[in-house]
Amino acid sequence: RRWLRQHEAVEKLNMHAILSAAAGREQPLTELLLSHGKIPVLIGELITVELWKHKVFPVLCRLEDFKPMSTFPIYVVLHHEASIINLLETVFFYKEVCEAAEDGILDLIDYCHRKLTLLAARGASRKPGTQIQQGTLASPSSMQELQEQAETMEFEISLKALSVLRFITDQVASLPLSALTRLLSTHNVPCLLVELLERCPWSCREAGTLKKFENGAWHAVPPEDQLKMTKLDGQVWLALCNLLLSPECRRKYHFDGFNKSQLLKLRAFLTDVLLDQLPNLVEVQRFLCHLAVTDPAPPKKDLVLEQVPAVREHLLKKNAGKWEAIAKHQVKCAFSPTTEELRLQARRWAQTYSLDMMEALIPDKPRCRVCGAEAAKRCSRCRNEWYCSR
Repeated sequence: RRWLRQHEAVEKLNMHAILSAAAGREQPLTELLLSHGKIPVLIGELITVELWKHKVFPVLCRLEDFKPMSTFPIYVVLHHEASIINLLETVFFYKEVCEAAEDGILDLIDYCHRKLTLLAARGASRKPGTQIQQGTLASPSSMQELQEQAETMEFEISLKALSVLRFITDQVASLPLSALTRLLSTHNVPCLLVELLERCPWSCREAGTLKKFENGAWHAVPPEDQLKMTKLDGQVWLALCNLLLSPECRRKYHFDGFNKSQLLKLRAFLTDVLLDQLPNLVEVQRFLCHLAVTDPAPPKKDLVLEQVPAVREHLLKKNAGKWEAIAKHQVKCAFSPTTEELRLQARRWAQTYSLDMMEALIPDKPRCRVCGAEAAKRCSRCRNEWYCSR
């Protein structure tokens, strides 16, 4: 039950972050997380729930004798990852947050790399988020449906991870050497970003119609907008700008035959239409033209003690061989609630997502529709308009 209270707190922080960002006032929330040293805690929680999803959740789905009355408690754990990555996406815009991550930045880079690799791998597969056919499920709350929801959620989480990685690359000048090494050498992120642009998993064709994923949903793109850059395309290009144009990255990156050939594929994308939308790419185009006719010197091989991520490795070693036992223990203690426990939990969630709670999180107080003063009374009919008096 303590974990559920913690998840509720994260969910409220996430809602507050969304509302604050919409109002352009996310700075107070960022300062709050920094002053309490919560950025490494959030990263650790993110890695933990990701590992649970890959090690424990599949065991739960295989248990033949596990037929829960409601899959909602399991869904809450799956949704926990989405809440944390959304919160991190909102606050990682600031340099101070990236620095406050401390050693956790290595685990976060590895996390983003895993998500982007998954995103690139599913680029040629069916469109994520499609609904499963009616009649294929034993019941509306079956584990099969939960797996489908987890798959849809995984796609959206991966897109959030792309934004977080881009914000990390904004700070390449101040990143520790070990973080830069993981970006450029261990994971070869520039080539991974090229692969994402080629596969473009947030774009697909369905019955001859081009569709793109934006703002949490798939939208049909009219012919006149098909060359318009999406926010996700922009995130990839901005990350490439940060990595390819930084002098420090150029010194550290190995432009061997493979890496060079992959990066030169970008020239096909750099059309006049794209350059008009993101003028920063002119510098990338100039760099690629220079790269095509030169062979940059390989990076110097200095003797370096490289720091490695600790959170995920610690969890893997601590729980090696115990995943099935953990799943069976959680079935008894967490995922088989009584009807009364489900009712209490539903009431708590209703309070968390109530209009009054959301309005309490809004940075600006509601204003009277008539005079513009701070309002304390809301219209009982439409529940949208506010008034300072009756």
